Amino acid sequence: MKDMILKTAELTKRYGADFALDHVDVNVQKGDIYGLIGQNGAGKSTLLRLVTGLAFPTNGSMELFGESEGEGFGRARKRVGAIIESPALFPNMTAVENLEIHRLQKGIPGKECIARTLELVDLAHTGKKKTKNFSLGMKQRLGLAVALLSDPEFLILDEPTNGLDPTGIIELRHLLKKLNREKGLTVLISSHILSEVHQLATVFGIIHQGKLLEQTTAKELDQKCKQHWRIQVDDPKKAATVLEDKLGTADFEVLNDGTIKLYSHLDQVRTVSMALTASGLVIEHLSQTGDSLETYFSKLVGGAEHE
Repeated sequence: MKDMILKTAELTKRYGADFALDHVDVNVQKGDIYGLIGQNGAGKSTLLRLVTGLAFPTNGSMELFGESEGEGFGRARKRVGAIIESPALFPNMTAVENLEIHRLQKGIPGKECIARTLELVDLAHTGKKKTKNFSLGMKQRLGLAVALLSDPEFLILDEPTNGLDPTGIIELRHLLKKLNREKGLTVLISSHILSEVHQLATVFGIIHQGKLLEQTTAKELDQKCKQHWRIQVDDPKKAATVLEDKLGTADFEVLNDGTIKLYSHLDQVRTVSMALTASGLVIEHLSQTGDSLETYFSKLVGGAEHE
C-alpha cells in the first residue's frame, strides 16, 4: 500500500455561519497527481490554504507525512512546495535573482539549487532578461521554480493554468508529469476546468459548496463516463455467459444490482438484443449511456444542489 502524504478528517473552515469548507475528508497518497475540481468559490483554495498554513481550520484535523501536530507537523510542512494564488515574483529582477531572494528567505544552503531548478523548468536560457518581460507561461514556470527550489516531496498548485494559452497549459502538464514520473513528486492541483486536469491527474476530488462530493481514481472516472450499453435482464448470470459465448466479448461488467454495462457493440443494438432474447432472456431495460466529463461533473454538482 502506498504511503499517505495528506489525510484530512472532517476538515472545516467557517466564517460566521458560512462554511467555506464543510467536513472534508481528502486522502492523497504518495505518487498521486490529485486533481481537486470545483467551480470558483467551491472551497478549493480554502483547502489548499489550510494545508499550507496560510489559514487555520475551524474544526477537523490534518496529517502531513503522518504528522498531525507540534514540531513534527512543522517539519512535514517543510517537505511541501506550493503556489497559492499568484506566484510572488519581483518584476525588475532576473529569474536567477528572483530565486536567490526566495532561497535566502527559505534558508536553503548553497546556490547550486538555482541553476538546477531553472534547468528543470526550462528557464536556464533567460539570462539577464527581467521577469516583467517574461510571457505569462514563463512567469508561471518561474513561480513553479520557486515552489521546487527546496526540492519538495509534495507540490501544491492552486489554479496554475489560469490565464495560460493552450501551449502554456501543455508545457505545464508535460512538466508536472515529468516531475511525477522521474522524481516521484506527489502533486495536489486545483482547477475549475475538469477537461484540463483530466489529462494530468491520477485521482480526482470533486468539491462543491465546501463539500467533497466524490473522490475517485482516473480509471474509475473514465469507466463512469465511458459509452456503454446499460442492460437489465431477468437472469444477469446467464446474460454474462451469452455475451461471452454469442457475442465473443468480455468487455462488460455486472454491477451488484444485476445491471450489466457492455462497452462493446455500441453500434449493434439488434445484435445485442437478438443474442439475449434468442437465449430466452427477458430484456427489462436496454439503453446506451455515458457522459462527457463535463456532463458528469454537471450532473454530480446539480444533484448536490437539489439534495
